Amino acid sequence: MSTHPFKTFGSHLFDESVIKERCPEAIYRNWKTALTKESPLDRATADGIAQAMKEWAISLGATHYSHWFQPLTGATAEKHDSFLDPDPVSRSLTSFSGKALIKGETDGSSFPSGGLRATFEARGYTYWDITSPAFLRGKALCIPSIFVSYNGEPLDQKAPLLKALDALSTQATRITQLLGDKSVKHVHMMVGVEQEYFLVDKTMYEQRKDLLLAGRTLIGASAPKGQELEDHYFGSIPSRVQAFMDDVNAELWKVGIFAKVEHNEVAPGQFEICPVYKDANVATDQNQIMMDVLKKTAKHHDLECLLHEKPFKGINGSGKHNNWSLITDDGQNLLEPGDKPHENVRFLLVVAAILSAIDQYPELLRLSASGPGNDHRLGANEAPPAIISVFLGELIADIFEEMLEKGSGKAKAEVQKFGFIKNLAYLPKDYTDRNRTSPFAFTGNKFEFRMIGSSLSTATPLTVIATIVADTMQTIADRLEPFKYLQDARDEALKITVELVRKHKRVLFNGDGYSEAWVKEAAKRGLPNIPSFVEAVSALTDPKAVDLFERNGIFTKPELAARSEILYELYIKTILVETRTFIDIASRQVLGAGEDELIRLSVLGDVPYIVTKRAKLAQLCSDLASGLDQLRDVLALCTSKPDHQAEGLALRHDLVPLMNKTRAAADAIELMLPMDHYPIPCYTDLLFKLD
Repeated sequence: MSTHPFKTFGSHLFDESVIKERCPEAIYRNWKTALTKESPLDRATADGIAQAMKEWAISLGATHYSHWFQPLTGATAEKHDSFLDPDPVSRSLTSFSGKALIKGETDGSSFPSGGLRATFEARGYTYWDITSPAFLRGKALCIPSIFVSYNGEPLDQKAPLLKALDALSTQATRITQLLGDKSVKHVHMMVGVEQEYFLVDKTMYEQRKDLLLAGRTLIGASAPKGQELEDHYFGSIPSRVQAFMDDVNAELWKVGIFAKVEHNEVAPGQFEICPVYKDANVATDQNQIMMDVLKKTAKHHDLECLLHEKPFKGINGSGKHNNWSLITDDGQNLLEPGDKPHENVRFLLVVAAILSAIDQYPELLRLSASGPGNDHRLGANEAPPAIISVFLGELIADIFEEMLEKGSGKAKAEVQKFGFIKNLAYLPKDYTDRNRTSPFAFTGNKFEFRMIGSSLSTATPLTVIATIVADTMQTIADRLEPFKYLQDARDEALKITVELVRKHKRVLFNGDGYSEAWVKEAAKRGLPNIPSFVEAVSALTDPKAVDLFERNGIFTKPELAARSEILYELYIKTILVETRTFIDIASRQVLGAGEDELIRLSVLGDVPYIVTKRAKLAQLCSDLASGLDQLRDVLALCTSKPDHQAEGLALRHDLVPLMNKTRAAADAIELMLPMDHYPIPCYTDLLFKLD
């Protein structure tokens, strides 16, 4: 009889309970002290944990260990080292020291560095992140780590995130203590990441060179049916997909990831998985694990998991909705309004601080959620627009309006109860509705950042959010610090709240973010509307951003310049791969199929219908061939630009529109071909043949 998956939950996770069980009490206490940053982890403690970790991993079948890190490729990286290490004295075959646990070395020049490292300077180091538990994948013990250069510059996503979270904790704790709660020592950003994805049949996937190389379809006419009937959303999960989801859950549960929710998403072939909230750093690690599990598990079911933000034209793309809140070490949620939010000074101040941060740094937030794939999704009728705004809901917005008018707020009405189900004694109504068109929405006791692309790491947006909120909170805490009496501090907090809301209320918008009226209104308010990823990259090296990150100790100016260079390169390489792949498919497959059809039609004589069809198809083939020639010419011009920024902008403005125009001719040719003459699986096959 097989073991129920719940019973294996956390069995492959080396978490606190395992450390406490397998390590001496002194080792466990020292680790806990280091975890709270009260003292550094000493070598003896590291040796003790390493020995326990090795024995635990080997007992579960592990043969190797790896410092698992997140370089600036957007993916994860791991180098497996065997536990085998013969010792002639002890005759032991395996060893794993505290030194090996804490530090590893890899080739730093082989990962993106943006010029921080020359290609001949190869050293890069990984260092154990003691705040994120190790886990077992297959036969490898994975140890979450940061990745830095020989000179100490961060070459990964995790190191800046840890710094930003520490800065946020420091300033949020100051405010909490200054407003009377002296017992709070730390404030954690807690995050829940909703992950959307598509599934397609593996055999069909392998016949699509664009999916293989670019992760999205570069050609393809829309299927006769899309998502207009809205019958896929929350519908019955196909049996084949359910079997896949069951295996995904089993794998995630083993490594301690609370995969809680699964369902059909809006578009055909699209699905979503949601975990339970964790500390932001751990949540980021777990989302990377989740994406890897989704991809690998799909293959076992003869499926392919597509994490690209827009795999199919004409239907919804995929996002990664980032829900976050601020929780004290004794369990208080700083974003919990309470029964009387108008009297909750701390809540109102924290929300005002977040509004201020968002309004001051919208360009950084826009960049943090961006990637080449997200350009196809943001602003469409499925995802928030590229304009950064905040939805608070009617109740909280009304309180702020009252404060602006009178200097203090009050609730316009008590929280309502639904009254249409008579046999339920109490059915409360939430403080806010959900606004799916808002990039930054308050959803009751947390904020939801909805812009992030499905393939992206959550580390960058969380780093930006934590940094800008910490920076604003530091200014607030500095103002509160001189007040010795609690009531005076609370009065000052209300005063600050009113000032911040008045100064930054332009970012508040509770309406339809998809509407043209909002685009015009946002322009009147002076809110930036950055249309693409590559145009957002310059925000990273703007003097305002450099000052922000340097004064909070997150990045130096050279590190920001390096990261911007990496992002420009990412955009350029992505567009080059897509363009070359499109030219290859369009010229060798679509155009070839069109030519074959013209030959077939030519032998059918001069029947008027055939003559008309032949002429139309011939024109489309001519248009496609001409468009491909233009693409080659424009590609050569764009790639001759003097620097990466100019090259990226040229590709965005000159090549991408031309590729879209040329694709239209290829898609029109598809619709003129007999189904069995089209050389690759069409949208109908890819989207509607999962079960």
